[in-house]
Order: sequence, then structure tokens, then C-alpha cells
Amino acid sequence: MHTLQIIILGIVQGIAEFLPISSSAHLIIFRDVFGIGMFMGKNLEFTFDVALHLGTLLAIIVFFFNDFIKMISEGLTKGVKTTSGKLFWAIVIATIPAAIVGLLFEDAIEDMIRSNYIIIALALIVMGIIIYYADKLSESTNSLKKLTLKEALIIGCSQVLALIPGFSRSGTTIASARVLKLNREDAAKFSFYLSAPVVLGAVILKLVKKSTWVMILNNLGIFLIGIISSFVMGLICIKFLLKYLKKHDFKVFMIYRIVLAIIVILLVLIK
Repeated sequence: MHTLQIIILGIVQGIAEFLPISSSAHLIIFRDVFGIGMFMGKNLEFTFDVALHLGTLLAIIVFFFNDFIKMISEGLTKGVKTTSGKLFWAIVIATIPAAIVGLLFEDAIEDMIRSNYIIIALALIVMGIIIYYADKLSESTNSLKKLTLKEALIIGCSQVLALIPGFSRSGTTIASARVLKLNREDAAKFSFYLSAPVVLGAVILKLVKKSTWVMILNNLGIFLIGIISSFVMGLICIKFLLKYLKKHDFKVFMIYRIVLAIIVILLVLIK
């Protein structure tokens, strides 16, 4: 039974990390509201997130491996003279705002909002509507080849909102990219690129703590299952979203976020 719950959480992370529906909100809702994974306790729960994030990080690296190698190589040797080199520095610049705010305020935000399911539900609704209309009202005249460093910084600043469970890192970055007129596929791709350093930073910050390693070694099976399930589902969702956005908009994600938020609010009120 516990193994099944671990797999479910891994699948949830793999889906919600890349689709614009908020992975942090989903993990909180599935654990605290639906009771999946409650057997872990808070200490193991927080440490288990390392496994889930590591799985999705591996999915990003594997899926975009050639892109990352080219961006890093040209970025460090040719600067912004090539498209890949400029993308490398765009990612670096866009990562700075979330890195600074995350280091300073992530724990405080987590403590204040994590157990406030109404705020999380409202964030799901608000961001769902924003994503849909940011896409619907924006043209698609921009692309990654034309993306400027200033535009990358704007997208990076929007990523700060993702510290609030329910807003969604991919959702905020895709929405801001669409406002800047990036086409849907490139907006999603840049969002995926941006997730790599952010997720890597989150994983490293937790792995430098001795307590994290103690917890991992004592629950190795749980962590391996979490990594594998989130990795496999992450690969599937990256491929799905890039293909889906070639012909569809974000309406289905807005509807899903609103329906989930209503369910959460009703469950909270009933309890």
C-alpha cells in the first residue's frame, strides 16, 4: 500500500512539475487533503521531495541533453554571439531572481501558506485564468531565437510567484513568455530550460544537510521508487506538452485548476 502511494506521488510530481498546474500545490493536496503519503511524517515527507525533484531534474537533463550541452559549450566559449550561447546566458539571468528570493523567503512562505488550503486553491484558480488569457490575448511573433536578455529577466522575475503553492513555476514562466509574444512551444521549452537550474539548486540545498542523507539511507527504497516514477512521468509530460501546444491552447489546464480548487475548498469546508 505504501509503495503504491509513493508511486502515485512520483507520478503527480512528474505531471505537475511540467504541466502548468503547480507541483507544490498538488503534492500538498494529495498528501494533506487526500491523505496519500501521510504515513511518511513531516521529516520524511520534506526529504522525500528531494527524490521527486531529482527524478524530474533527470527527466529535463535527459530530454534536453543535446540542447544543454550546446548551450553551455557555446555560452562559455562564444558568449551571446550564437543562438545557443545567448540562450545559456538568458537562462542564467532568468534564474537569478528566483534564486535570491527563494534563498531568503522560501521557508517563510512555505510555513505561512503550506497548510492554508484556501489560499492554495485560490492561487490555482487565479493563475489558471491568467495563463489562459495571457495565451489567448497574445500574438506569437517572438521565438527563442529572438529572445532578448531583458525579456529573459522579465520571465525570470515572474518565476518568483511560483514560490507560492498553486501558482506553478511552469505556469508563471509560460504566461509571462506568452505576454512577451513567444509562441506556445518556445514558451514551454524555455520554461523547461529554466526548471533545470531551479530544481538543481533546490536539490543541492537539501543534499548538503547531513540529516537529509541520514533520512535517504534509512529509506532508500522509498527514494528510488520516487526518483524512477517522477523521472518516467516527467519524460512523458515534457514530450506531451510540447506536442500538445502545437495545436491547442491552455483552456483545459485552466478548467482543471478551477475544478481541483473547488474540490479542495469543498473538502476543507466539509471537514
